[in-house]
Amino acid sequence: MKRVAFFAEIMTEDFDGASRTMFQLINRIDTSKFDYLFVYGSGPDSFSGFKSFKVPTLNIPINKDYCLAIPQLVRFKLEKALDQFNPEVIHISTPSILGFFALNYAKKRNIPVLSIYHTHFISYSRFYLHRFTSLIYPAEQWIKKRMKKFYNSCDKIYVPTVAMITALKAMGIAEERMSLWQRGIDRQLFSPSKADQSWIRHITQNDKPNILFASRLVWEKNIRTLIDIYDELERQKIDCNFIVIGDGKAREEAQYRMPNAYFLGKKSHEELARFYASADIFVFPSTSETYGNVVTEAMASGLPCVIGNEGGSASLIDHGRTGFKCHAYNAKEYVYFMARLLENPGLTAEIKENALAETAKLDWDKLSQRYFTDIDQLTAITPVASPTWAWAN
Repeated sequence: MKRVAFFAEIMTEDFDGASRTMFQLINRIDTSKFDYLFVYGSGPDSFSGFKSFKVPTLNIPINKDYCLAIPQLVRFKLEKALDQFNPEVIHISTPSILGFFALNYAKKRNIPVLSIYHTHFISYSRFYLHRFTSLIYPAEQWIKKRMKKFYNSCDKIYVPTVAMITALKAMGIAEERMSLWQRGIDRQLFSPSKADQSWIRHITQNDKPNILFASRLVWEKNIRTLIDIYDELERQKIDCNFIVIGDGKAREEAQYRMPNAYFLGKKSHEELARFYASADIFVFPSTSETYGNVVTEAMASGLPCVIGNEGGSASLIDHGRTGFKCHAYNAKEYVYFMARLLENPGLTAEIKENALAETAKLDWDKLSQRYFTDIDQLTAITPVASPTWAWAN
Protein backbone atom coordinates (compact mmCIF):
# COMPACT_ATOMS: atom_id res chain seq x y z
CA MET A 1 0.00 0.00 0.00
CA LYS A 2 1.38 3.40 -1.03
CA ARG A 3 1.57 6.04 1.71
CA VAL A 4 0.84 9.68 0.87
CA ALA A 5 0.96 12.70 3.20
CA PHE A 6 -1.45 15.35 1.91
CA PHE A 7 -0.96 18.97 3.08
CA ALA A 8 -3.62 21.69 2.65
CA GLU A 9 -4.67 24.84 4.48
CA ILE A 10 -8.39 24.09 4.29
CA MET A 11 -10.08 20.72 3.97
CA THR A 12 -13.73 21.65 3.56
CA GLU A 13 -15.21 20.13 0.42
CA ASP A 14 -17.28 22.99 -0.97
CA PHE A 15 -15.23 25.88 0.40
CA ASP A 16 -13.81 27.01 -2.97
CA GLY A 17 -12.65 25.71 -6.34
CA ALA A 18 -9.36 24.39 -4.97
CA SER A 19 -11.16 22.44 -2.25
CA ARG A 20 -13.62 20.95 -4.73
CA THR A 21 -10.72 19.85 -6.91
CA MET A 22 -8.94 18.20 -3.99
CA PHE A 23 -12.05 16.32 -2.94
CA GLN A 24 -12.60 15.00 -6.46
CA LEU A 25 -9.36 13.09 -5.80
CA ILE A 26 -9.97 12.34 -2.13
CA ASN A 27 -13.39 10.83 -2.84
CA ARG A 28 -11.78 8.50 -5.39
CA ILE A 29 -8.97 7.12 -3.21
CA ASP A 30 -8.76 3.33 -3.46
CA THR A 31 -8.08 2.43 0.17
CA SER A 32 -6.85 -1.01 -0.85
CA LYS A 33 -3.95 0.62 -2.70
CA PHE A 34 -3.32 3.98 -0.98
CA ASP A 35 -3.06 5.15 2.60
CA TYR A 36 -3.34 8.91 3.17
CA LEU A 37 -2.43 11.13 6.10
CA PHE A 38 -4.17 14.52 5.84
CA VAL A 39 -2.37 17.46 7.44
CA TYR A 40 -4.42 20.67 7.43
CA GLY A 41 -5.49 23.76 9.31
CA SER A 42 -9.24 24.29 8.90
CA GLY A 43 -11.59 21.36 8.38
CA PRO A 44 -13.27 18.42 10.10
CA ASP A 45 -11.78 16.86 13.21
CA SER A 46 -11.08 13.65 11.29
CA PHE A 47 -11.58 11.87 7.98
CA SER A 48 -13.43 8.57 8.07
CA GLY A 49 -11.05 5.76 7.13
CA PHE A 50 -7.98 8.02 6.96
CA LYS A 51 -5.40 9.40 9.35
CA SER A 52 -5.40 13.13 9.98
CA PHE A 53 -3.49 15.82 11.84
CA LYS A 54 -4.95 19.30 12.47
CA VAL A 55 -2.52 22.21 12.69
CA PRO A 56 -3.25 25.43 14.65
CA THR A 57 -4.37 28.34 12.47
CA LEU A 58 -4.40 32.12 12.37
CA ASN A 59 -6.98 34.20 10.50
CA ILE A 60 -5.75 36.33 7.60
CA PRO A 61 -6.60 39.97 8.40
CA ILE A 62 -7.13 41.04 4.76
CA ASN A 63 -9.39 38.07 4.03
CA LYS A 64 -11.22 36.60 6.99
CA ASP A 65 -12.65 33.80 4.85
CA TYR A 66 -9.22 32.16 4.93
CA CYS A 67 -6.76 31.09 7.59
CA LEU A 68 -3.09 30.13 7.72
CA ALA A 69 -1.95 26.88 9.29
CA ILE A 70 1.11 27.45 11.52
CA PRO A 71 2.92 24.09 11.78
CA GLN A 72 5.80 25.58 13.82
CA LEU A 73 3.42 25.69 16.81
CA VAL A 74 3.29 21.88 16.81
CA ARG A 75 6.51 21.15 14.93
CA PHE A 76 7.85 18.26 16.99
CA LYS A 77 4.49 16.56 17.36
CA LEU A 78 3.80 16.90 13.61
CA GLU A 79 7.24 15.64 12.60
CA LYS A 80 6.80 12.66 14.91
CA ALA A 81 3.42 11.87 13.35
CA LEU A 82 4.90 12.12 9.86
CA ASP A 83 7.87 9.95 10.77
CA GLN A 84 5.55 7.32 12.19
CA PHE A 85 3.40 7.40 9.04
CA ASN A 86 6.58 7.32 6.91
CA PRO A 87 5.16 8.78 3.65
CA GLU A 88 6.44 7.67 0.26
CA VAL A 89 5.01 10.74 -1.52
CA ILE A 90 4.06 14.17 -0.24
CA HIS A 91 1.22 16.10 -1.90
CA ILE A 92 1.28 19.84 -1.15
CA SER A 93 -1.71 21.97 -2.04
CA THR A 94 -0.18 25.44 -1.87
CA PRO A 95 3.13 27.25 -1.15
CA SER A 96 1.97 28.53 2.24
CA ILE A 97 3.78 28.32 5.57
CA LEU A 98 2.41 24.79 5.88
CA GLY A 99 3.41 24.06 2.30
CA PHE A 100 7.02 25.11 2.87
CA PHE A 101 7.10 23.07 6.08
CA ALA A 102 6.00 20.03 4.09
CA LEU A 103 8.52 20.76 1.34
CA ASN A 104 11.40 21.06 3.79
CA TYR A 105 10.34 17.85 5.52
CA ALA A 106 10.24 16.05 2.17
CA LYS A 107 13.65 17.30 1.05
CA LYS A 108 15.34 16.37 4.32
CA ARG A 109 14.03 12.82 3.95
CA ASN A 110 14.37 12.55 0.16
CA ILE A 111 10.62 12.10 -0.42
CA PRO A 112 9.18 13.05 -3.85
CA VAL A 113 6.67 15.94 -3.93
CA LEU A 114 3.61 16.53 -6.09
CA SER A 115 1.70 19.81 -6.12
CA ILE A 116 -1.39 21.04 -7.93
CA TYR A 117 -1.31 24.70 -8.94
CA HIS A 118 -4.56 25.98 -7.44
CA THR A 119 -4.09 29.69 -6.77
CA HIS A 120 -2.43 32.44 -8.82
CA PHE A 121 -1.37 34.49 -5.79
CA ILE A 122 0.59 37.05 -7.76
CA SER A 123 -2.64 38.41 -9.27
CA TYR A 124 -4.00 39.25 -5.80
CA SER A 125 -1.61 42.11 -5.09
CA ARG A 126 -3.30 44.59 -7.44
CA PHE A 127 -6.62 44.09 -5.62
CA TYR A 128 -5.43 44.13 -2.01
CA LEU A 129 -2.80 46.85 -2.47
CA HIS A 130 -4.72 49.12 -4.83
CA ARG A 131 -4.55 51.90 -2.25
CA PHE A 132 -0.79 51.41 -1.85
CA THR A 133 0.36 51.23 -5.44
CA SER A 134 4.04 51.65 -4.54
CA LEU A 135 3.89 48.31 -2.76
CA ILE A 136 2.47 46.31 -5.67
CA TYR A 137 5.74 45.77 -7.55
CA PRO A 138 7.83 44.69 -4.51
CA ALA A 139 4.98 42.44 -3.37
CA GLU A 140 4.83 40.79 -6.78
CA GLN A 141 8.61 40.28 -6.81
CA TRP A 142 8.50 38.68 -3.37
CA ILE A 143 5.69 36.35 -4.45
CA LYS A 144 7.57 35.38 -7.62
CA LYS A 145 10.67 34.56 -5.60
CA ARG A 146 8.72 32.39 -3.17
CA MET A 147 6.83 30.60 -5.94
CA LYS A 148 9.99 29.93 -7.92
CA LYS A 149 11.74 28.51 -4.86
CA PHE A 150 8.76 26.33 -3.97
CA TYR A 151 7.73 24.93 -7.34
CA ASN A 152 11.26 24.32 -8.61
CA SER A 153 11.67 22.05 -5.59
CA CYS A 154 8.65 19.92 -6.53
CA ASP A 155 9.04 16.78 -8.61
CA LYS A 156 5.71 17.18 -10.41
CA ILE A 157 3.37 20.17 -10.71
CA TYR A 158 -0.12 19.83 -12.15
CA VAL A 159 -1.08 23.08 -13.91
CA PRO A 160 -4.68 23.46 -15.16
CA THR A 161 -4.25 25.62 -18.28
CA VAL A 162 -1.73 26.44 -20.97
CA ALA A 163 -1.98 30.11 -19.96
CA MET A 164 -0.83 29.27 -16.45
CA ILE A 165 2.05 27.13 -17.72
CA THR A 166 3.19 30.10 -19.80
CA ALA A 167 2.90 32.45 -16.81
CA LEU A 168 4.86 30.10 -14.54
CA LYS A 169 7.59 29.62 -17.15
CA ALA A 170 7.93 33.40 -17.32
CA MET A 171 8.54 33.41 -13.54
CA GLY A 172 11.40 30.94 -13.96
CA ILE A 173 9.64 27.73 -12.98
CA ALA A 174 11.13 24.78 -14.85
CA GLU A 175 8.89 23.58 -17.67
CA GLU A 176 9.93 19.95 -17.25
CA ARG A 177 8.39 19.91 -13.77
CA MET A 178 5.00 21.08 -15.04
CA SER A 179 2.27 18.95 -16.55
CA LEU A 180 -1.06 20.12 -18.01
CA TRP A 181 -3.79 18.66 -15.79
CA GLN A 182 -7.15 20.32 -16.36
CA ARG A 183 -10.32 19.95 -14.30
CA GLY A 184 -13.24 17.64 -14.79
CA ILE A 185 -16.91 18.48 -14.81
CA ASP A 186 -19.92 16.62 -13.43
CA ARG A 187 -22.13 16.64 -16.52
CA GLN A 188 -24.92 14.87 -14.66
CA LEU A 189 -25.12 17.82 -12.28
CA PHE A 190 -24.31 20.66 -14.68
CA SER A 191 -26.55 20.12 -17.67
CA PRO A 192 -29.01 22.02 -19.89
CA SER A 193 -31.64 19.59 -18.63
CA LYS A 194 -31.70 21.51 -15.33
CA ALA A 195 -33.31 24.53 -17.01
CA ASP A 196 -36.44 25.75 -15.22
CA GLN A 197 -37.78 29.05 -16.53
CA SER A 198 -40.78 29.13 -14.21
CA TRP A 199 -38.44 28.72 -11.23
CA ILE A 200 -36.16 31.61 -12.19
CA ARG A 201 -39.24 33.70 -13.11
CA HIS A 202 -40.53 33.11 -9.58
CA ILE A 203 -37.32 34.70 -8.25
CA THR A 204 -37.22 37.71 -10.60
CA GLN A 205 -40.98 38.18 -11.02
CA ASN A 206 -40.49 39.04 -14.70
CA ASP A 207 -39.55 37.60 -18.11
CA LYS A 208 -36.46 39.72 -18.74
CA PRO A 209 -33.18 38.08 -19.88
CA ASN A 210 -31.03 36.93 -16.96
CA ILE A 211 -27.34 37.83 -16.67
CA LEU A 212 -25.62 35.60 -14.09
CA PHE A 213 -22.43 35.98 -12.07
CA ALA A 214 -21.43 33.23 -9.61
CA SER A 215 -18.33 33.22 -7.44
CA ARG A 216 -17.05 34.21 -4.04
CA LEU A 217 -17.55 37.95 -3.63
CA VAL A 218 -13.96 38.92 -2.93
CA TRP A 219 -12.04 41.72 -4.62
CA GLU A 220 -9.56 39.43 -6.39
CA LYS A 221 -12.48 38.21 -8.51
CA ASN A 222 -12.38 41.66 -10.18
CA ILE A 223 -15.65 42.74 -8.55
CA ARG A 224 -14.94 46.37 -9.41
CA THR A 225 -15.23 45.55 -13.10
CA LEU A 226 -18.40 43.56 -12.39
CA ILE A 227 -19.86 46.75 -10.90
CA ASP A 228 -18.74 48.69 -14.00
CA ILE A 229 -20.49 46.12 -16.21
CA TYR A 230 -23.70 46.56 -14.22
CA ASP A 231 -23.40 50.33 -14.58
CA GLU A 232 -22.84 50.05 -18.34
CA LEU A 233 -25.90 47.82 -18.76
CA GLU A 234 -27.90 50.45 -16.88
CA ARG A 235 -26.41 53.28 -18.95
CA GLN A 236 -27.27 51.53 -22.24
CA LYS A 237 -30.75 50.74 -20.88
CA ILE A 238 -30.39 47.02 -21.61
CA ASP A 239 -33.42 45.66 -19.81
CA CYS A 240 -32.30 42.53 -17.95
CA ASN A 241 -31.99 40.92 -14.55
CA PHE A 242 -28.48 40.99 -13.07
CA ILE A 243 -28.19 37.99 -10.74
CA VAL A 244 -25.25 37.64 -8.34
CA ILE A 245 -24.65 34.34 -6.53
CA GLY A 246 -22.01 34.07 -3.84
CA ASP A 247 -20.87 35.72 -0.65
CA GLY A 248 -17.75 37.32 0.76
CA LYS A 249 -16.21 40.52 2.06
CA ALA A 250 -16.96 42.49 -1.14
CA ARG A 251 -20.68 41.78 -1.02
CA GLU A 252 -21.73 44.76 1.09
CA GLU A 253 -20.11 47.36 -1.16
CA ALA A 254 -21.12 45.55 -4.36
CA GLN A 255 -24.73 45.37 -3.23
CA TYR A 256 -24.68 49.09 -2.40
CA ARG A 257 -23.21 49.89 -5.83
CA MET A 258 -25.63 47.60 -7.71
CA PRO A 259 -28.98 48.41 -6.11
CA ASN A 260 -31.17 46.74 -8.75
CA ALA A 261 -29.21 43.50 -8.92
CA TYR A 262 -30.43 40.30 -7.30
CA PHE A 263 -27.94 39.27 -4.61
CA LEU A 264 -28.91 35.73 -3.65
CA GLY A 265 -26.00 34.66 -1.45
CA LYS A 266 -24.23 31.34 -1.52
CA LYS A 267 -26.07 28.45 -3.17
CA SER A 268 -25.62 24.69 -3.22
CA HIS A 269 -24.26 23.04 -6.33
CA GLU A 270 -27.72 21.70 -7.12
CA GLU A 271 -29.24 25.19 -6.93
CA LEU A 272 -26.36 26.67 -8.89
CA ALA A 273 -26.86 24.10 -11.66
CA ARG A 274 -30.47 25.30 -12.05
CA PHE A 275 -29.35 28.93 -12.26
CA TYR A 276 -26.74 28.14 -14.92
CA ALA A 277 -29.21 26.20 -17.06
CA SER A 278 -32.00 28.76 -16.65
CA ALA A 279 -30.06 32.00 -17.23
CA ASP A 280 -29.20 33.61 -20.59
CA ILE A 281 -25.58 34.76 -20.16
CA PHE A 282 -22.79 34.07 -17.68
CA VAL A 283 -20.42 36.97 -17.01
CA PHE A 284 -17.09 36.41 -15.27
CA PRO A 285 -14.49 39.22 -15.24
CA SER A 286 -12.09 37.55 -12.78
CA THR A 287 -8.40 37.81 -13.67
CA SER A 288 -7.02 35.78 -10.75
CA GLU A 289 -8.16 32.27 -11.69
CA THR A 290 -5.75 29.43 -12.30
CA TYR A 291 -8.63 27.62 -13.97
CA GLY A 292 -12.18 28.88 -13.35
CA ASN A 293 -14.51 26.01 -12.45
CA VAL A 294 -17.57 28.24 -12.73
CA VAL A 295 -16.82 28.85 -16.41
CA THR A 296 -16.84 25.16 -17.33
CA GLU A 297 -19.90 24.61 -15.12
CA ALA A 298 -21.75 27.30 -17.06
CA MET A 299 -20.55 25.92 -20.41
CA ALA A 300 -21.67 22.40 -19.48
CA SER A 301 -25.08 23.86 -18.56
CA GLY A 302 -25.49 25.39 -22.01
CA LEU A 303 -24.97 28.95 -20.74
CA PRO A 304 -22.94 31.26 -23.05
CA CYS A 305 -19.99 32.85 -21.24
CA VAL A 306 -18.55 36.35 -21.53
CA ILE A 307 -15.32 36.44 -19.52
CA GLY A 308 -12.14 38.42 -18.93
CA ASN A 309 -9.19 37.55 -21.14
CA GLU A 310 -6.70 37.19 -18.29
CA GLY A 311 -5.71 34.36 -15.99
CA GLY A 312 -6.43 30.69 -16.41
CA SER A 313 -10.07 31.15 -17.36
CA ALA A 314 -8.99 32.68 -20.67
CA SER A 315 -7.75 29.26 -21.81
CA LEU A 316 -11.21 27.76 -21.37
CA ILE A 317 -12.93 29.87 -24.03
CA ASP A 318 -12.29 29.81 -27.77
CA HIS A 319 -13.32 33.39 -28.59
CA GLY A 320 -16.33 33.53 -30.88
CA ARG A 321 -16.77 29.75 -30.91
CA THR A 322 -17.40 28.60 -27.33
CA GLY A 323 -17.93 32.04 -25.76
CA PHE A 324 -16.43 35.52 -25.74
CA LYS A 325 -13.33 37.00 -24.10
CA CYS A 326 -12.94 40.70 -23.30
CA HIS A 327 -10.21 43.04 -22.18
CA ALA A 328 -10.48 42.27 -18.49
CA TYR A 329 -11.28 45.77 -17.23
CA ASN A 330 -13.31 47.09 -20.19
CA ALA A 331 -16.97 47.04 -19.14
CA LYS A 332 -18.18 48.29 -22.53
CA GLU A 333 -16.65 45.29 -24.27
CA TYR A 334 -18.43 42.80 -21.99
CA VAL A 335 -21.74 44.59 -22.62
CA TYR A 336 -21.11 44.62 -26.38
CA PHE A 337 -20.85 40.83 -26.50
CA MET A 338 -23.77 40.40 -24.10
CA ALA A 339 -25.93 42.52 -26.40
CA ARG A 340 -24.86 40.43 -29.41
CA LEU A 341 -25.95 37.25 -27.65
CA LEU A 342 -29.26 38.71 -26.48
CA GLU A 343 -30.08 40.00 -29.97
CA ASN A 344 -29.03 36.88 -31.89
CA PRO A 345 -30.62 33.56 -30.85
CA GLY A 346 -28.78 31.76 -33.65
CA LEU A 347 -25.39 32.87 -32.31
CA THR A 348 -26.41 31.85 -28.79
CA ALA A 349 -27.42 28.37 -30.00
CA GLU A 350 -24.12 27.95 -31.84
CA ILE A 351 -22.05 29.02 -28.83
CA LYS A 352 -24.05 26.67 -26.61
CA GLU A 353 -23.55 23.67 -28.92
CA ASN A 354 -19.79 24.24 -29.21
CA ALA A 355 -19.37 24.76 -25.46
CA LEU A 356 -21.24 21.54 -24.68
CA ALA A 357 -18.95 19.63 -27.05
CA GLU A 358 -15.85 21.04 -25.32
CA THR A 359 -16.96 20.27 -21.78
CA ALA A 360 -17.84 16.71 -22.80
CA LYS A 361 -14.06 16.11 -22.94
CA LEU A 362 -13.55 16.96 -19.25
CA ASP A 363 -13.69 13.76 -17.21
CA TRP A 364 -12.84 13.57 -13.49
CA ASP A 365 -12.44 9.79 -13.57
CA LYS A 366 -9.69 9.99 -16.20
CA LEU A 367 -7.96 12.88 -14.42
CA SER A 368 -8.01 11.12 -11.05
CA GLN A 369 -6.75 7.90 -12.63
CA ARG A 370 -3.79 9.83 -14.01
CA TYR A 371 -3.13 11.38 -10.59
CA PHE A 372 -3.04 8.04 -8.81
CA THR A 373 -0.85 6.56 -11.55
CA ASP A 374 1.60 9.42 -11.07
CA ILE A 375 1.53 8.97 -7.29
CA ASP A 376 2.34 5.29 -7.82
CA GLN A 377 5.23 6.16 -10.14
CA LEU A 378 6.61 8.77 -7.75
CA THR A 379 6.88 6.17 -4.99
CA ALA A 380 9.44 4.38 -7.16
CA ILE A 381 11.83 7.35 -7.12
CA THR A 382 13.23 6.63 -3.66
CA PRO A 383 12.82 3.36 -1.71
CA VAL A 384 11.22 4.01 1.66
CA ALA A 385 11.23 1.70 4.67
CA SER A 386 8.05 0.34 6.19
CA PRO A 387 6.19 2.45 8.77
CA THR A 388 7.56 2.24 12.30
CA TRP A 389 4.23 2.75 14.02
CA ALA A 390 0.69 1.60 13.41
CA TRP A 391 -2.01 4.26 13.32
CA ALA A 392 -5.47 3.66 14.63
CA ASN A 393 -8.21 4.53 12.15
